[in-house]
Amino acid sequence: MSLLELEGVDAYYGESHILRAVSLSVEEGEICALLGRNGAGKTTTLRSIAGAKPPAVRDGRITFDGTEVTGRAAEDVSMGGISLVPEERRIFADLTVAENLHLADVARNRSNTFGRSIRIGRDGMTTEEVFEFFPRLEERDSQKAGTLSGGEQQMLAIGRALKQTTELMMLDEPYEGLAPQIIEAVEHAIERISDAGTTLLLVEQNAVAAINIADRCYVIDQGEIVFEGSAEELREDDETRERYLGV
Repeated sequence: MSLLELEGVDAYYGESHILRAVSLSVEEGEICALLGRNGAGKTTTLRSIAGAKPPAVRDGRITFDGTEVTGRAAEDVSMGGISLVPEERRIFADLTVAENLHLADVARNRSNTFGRSIRIGRDGMTTEEVFEFFPRLEERDSQKAGTLSGGEQQMLAIGRALKQTTELMMLDEPYEGLAPQIIEAVEHAIERISDAGTTLLLVEQNAVAAINIADRCYVIDQGEIVFEGSAEELREDDETRERYLGV
């Protein structure tokens, strides 16, 4: 049994049919990448898993560690061990770095909502442990988050997720708008998070960077999965990469 499984998921924004019978799985301990062009359905997939509204899942089944989570409220999914680092980062711009991280402590101390049949997840990190992953955040702990660079804001968004009790971390476009040297720092952090035991589902338009760190990859196009295989298989599949990813 996979840690996360989607079986024939159809999702809609209003009457717009976005995901079409999407099936995928994420194995415990791996880095899995979901790749595709802009508008292919990547973010909708993550939002469907996370319980965000919209979209609305009208058909299919989503299970996490053997428990069905289809249609669960976003708060329930989060407290059950799935964290989402959204594309927009959604940090609190008027709060300091330290205050943003403290808010994650408040969420972590709330009870798990999936019941005892599901693992509560990896224990959340302390602020000091987050700073070990991202020393730059420690240097700016008293600085307002809205004044951070794009790369630093991404580090803060990931750091906040690390403080939650997380079994599966989903990252939506973590490299977007980042300079190459910052991408390398985020890549290194993602690999360390994986090594520490957290499973990762990575959505990214920067296919080259994502393939570089992923164990397995899916490619989605117009709401349908068109490729499933190892990162090495996708790296060697020139036709799929050129047709659906443009690389």
